[in-house]
Amino acid sequence: MSALLRFLTIAAIVTCVGAAPATDPFLWLENVQGVRALAWVRAENAKTLAVLQRDPHFAPFYATALAVNTSKDRIPSPDVIGGRVYNFWQDASHVRGIWRTTTIADYARPAPAWQTVLDLDALAAAEGKNWIWQGADCDSPSGTRCLIFLSDGGEDASTVREFDLPSRQFVDGGFLLPRAKQTAVWVDDDTLLVARPWQPTDVTSSGYSYIVKTVKRGEPLANAVELTRGTRADVEVDAEELHDGSGNRVLFVRRGVSFFQTQTSLVTPAGLRRLNIPLKSDVRALVAGRLIVSLAEPWKTGTLTVPAGALASLDLTAVNADPQHLKPTLVYTPGPRDALDNVGATRDQLIVTSYHNVRGRATVYAPAGRGWSSRALTLPDFGTIAFESANEHGSTAYIAVTRFLTPTTLLQLDTVTGGARVVKALPTMFDASRATVEQREAVSADGTRVPYFIVRPKRLAYDGRNPTLLYAYGGFGVSQTPFYSATLGRLWYARGGVFVLANIRGGGEFGPAWHDAGLKTHRQRIYDDFAAVARDLIARKITSPRRLGIEGGSNGGLLMGVEFTQHPELYNAVDIQVPLLDMLRYEQIDAGASWVGEYGSVSIPSERAFLASISPYNNLHAGVRYPEPLIWTTQKDDRVGPQHARKFAAKLAALKVPYLFYEVIEGGHGAGANAKERAFTTALEYTYLNRKLMTP
Repeated sequence: MSALLRFLTIAAIVTCVGAAPATDPFLWLENVQGVRALAWVRAENAKTLAVLQRDPHFAPFYATALAVNTSKDRIPSPDVIGGRVYNFWQDASHVRGIWRTTTIADYARPAPAWQTVLDLDALAAAEGKNWIWQGADCDSPSGTRCLIFLSDGGEDASTVREFDLPSRQFVDGGFLLPRAKQTAVWVDDDTLLVARPWQPTDVTSSGYSYIVKTVKRGEPLANAVELTRGTRADVEVDAEELHDGSGNRVLFVRRGVSFFQTQTSLVTPAGLRRLNIPLKSDVRALVAGRLIVSLAEPWKTGTLTVPAGALASLDLTAVNADPQHLKPTLVYTPGPRDALDNVGATRDQLIVTSYHNVRGRATVYAPAGRGWSSRALTLPDFGTIAFESANEHGSTAYIAVTRFLTPTTLLQLDTVTGGARVVKALPTMFDASRATVEQREAVSADGTRVPYFIVRPKRLAYDGRNPTLLYAYGGFGVSQTPFYSATLGRLWYARGGVFVLANIRGGGEFGPAWHDAGLKTHRQRIYDDFAAVARDLIARKITSPRRLGIEGGSNGGLLMGVEFTQHPELYNAVDIQVPLLDMLRYEQIDAGASWVGEYGSVSIPSERAFLASISPYNNLHAGVRYPEPLIWTTQKDDRVGPQHARKFAAKLAALKVPYLFYEVIEGGHGAGANAKERAFTTALEYTYLNRKLMTP
């Protein structure tokens, strides 16, 4: 579930704190492709590039970032399909990328004999499109057909095309779903369940589908038969398919009544049958005839209470017989400092990754009578343990182990024998011999202890002069865990920089309660947590406001905006990435309405008052000494949208506050559509951070 989710006192047009402006003088910038708006973007980009691209550090930073992005010294992430390993790969020769395959045995070799399945560069050139890979669904019952999802320029909207695996060709006259924000799953080899806007107005207030129809091979979309529909007030309605190595197959319709609440119904020959599980739960896997469900709220059924954060199983035969009266069995139960992360399944086993005090764990579970047996894997500490893929028809699974200063390794597990071996490992991408990692805690305004990781030189001088970059996300239950980054290593650690990763509330580092503590009008806790970490770094004389920079994207971009307006005295650099910033209008911009469950709604007076009090766009003031921020976004972002960043920059200009703004033309909700564009944006960021934090 990646990132995602990251979020007037000028004469007569500015009102007091907490009140919305009577008029918005920069509303015209919300017209993403408007002539006036695009002219403004071009002018702003030119001004920023004149500063950053001409800086003497930019060229070497760009060269380093590009070398990292296009290096062949990367672990090819495995995706097991039909007993073979598939991988999507980009490098200097494959800018858009190739989808390729090899056998499981060959994948374990140092240099696998990859076979190209689909060349996206060649396809884009032949069709005159800027195709960006969004993935493949190869779960057709025969295992020979896939649905390929392609985006034009990186937006969330996709075109879906049927692909034949044996011939490695798109199917002539096969399924073709024109560009839309849509989902599609296989019912059988000749039938799909598709959720999309069948007419332009068939979208929720969040911009997603709410009508699911059955599409038959050879039939036009106009002949699709409606299976179900939600309402425009829903976040989204779509379909999902799960199957296991025993031949079991199940179809669901998921109706997102809010971002965190979903009604799940089985698709049966007699129609939909509601699955009686809590709204804040998710069906995660199917293994050996058992549905695996994760819980974000307690589930009391009969004499059993499944706690929030736990994992439970349901017998599929019993579910099909009576989906209303279910008898769950506990699989995984978290402790007070634990959090469930991911779930994967081989033919007969379940792999569960979790965290204890933000340190990765992995456990293999197997059905045992009416319950489950478990076997914990011995893995390095201070690391992130990520489930990658598994062979649903065998016993092979892959997990990645990554830490801040140790190159990532990929383990191949045999879930039957319990064997584990390293099959891939990154080479050393930077010299980490002079650095070390610690985990510390800061105390937030309400007394909550907030952990954070710090990557620093071993011989750190505690004099407040160390350039320090503090990162966090703080929302949607997304956990922030250790990661190995060649870019950070070469452009930051190697130059004496300190990096801090804060595990503030709003994330999922300690389960659902850690996330729920920062929901809606309680959100100030998240911002207080972040400021507490910043103050702790300063109090320990690790850094000082002059040398402290912060960065965050999407919801983390909102966090940056709040810190910028609430605590401008604490920071000298603020890197605001693809952000939400106008929280009084966020529901009206792109997919914003889908996040009401996280942020609250302006339609509710108490929630509107809180949003007004923290909205960065609405809380900029004349006469305040703000740090000069870097604000960047992407034009193809149809999730958060570039509108927030544009308006925030324009208001800073009106206040005569120095800032840098850059809008990437392609790339969706990210830093660019390909390796070169992403490297360019990275170079801009590190040039900015160097100017602000590392110069005398």
